[in-house]
Amino acid sequence: MLEIPRDAVLLPIDIQNAFDNPSLGRRNNPKLEENVRTLFAAWRAAGRPIVHVRHVNPQSRMGFNAAPGTDFKEEARPKVGEQVITKSVHSAFIGTELEQALAAWKSKTLVILGIQTNYCVATTARMAGNLGYAVHVVGDACSTLPQPMLDGSIAKPELAHDLALAEIHGEFGTVVSTADVVAAVAPK
Repeated sequence: MLEIPRDAVLLPIDIQNAFDNPSLGRRNNPKLEENVRTLFAAWRAAGRPIVHVRHVNPQSRMGFNAAPGTDFKEEARPKVGEQVITKSVHSAFIGTELEQALAAWKSKTLVILGIQTNYCVATTARMAGNLGYAVHVVGDACSTLPQPMLDGSIAKPELAHDLALAEIHGEFGTVVSTADVVAAVAPK
């Protein structure tokens, strides 16, 4: 059974309305929102800390430059007292106060979820692993979009998602499921 220390921080990354833009293509994981809702409910019921990460980039052409694209999706909205970190690059550690927030919680364990698996989720998970954090990526609470390849073809989002998780698992962290995390934080 998965064990998650009491001081672990849930780190939802970029679960924002901009990813609902149909021009971006079909997203994998139609259960993302359901799993996010389930994780947030269990984590909050256990009284554990959440640090939300939002992507805002004034130069973005994908909707990350203003509301409503920069707004959190309904199931990922912060509650009063939950910290929000704003980033403008792929890693939640670059140019943000994330490390200070984690130090304030005295946390060395992150439970990461969000959008896009192969971009901001993977970049943050890799950097967290390199910085010495214990990393758990909730694979079924992440999703991504079709991935343009160098030869001009397009990889299906399922392939991009699975490859990103496989690269993280065992090297930078551990890939877990929503059910694993819910069971780990449930009252004993």
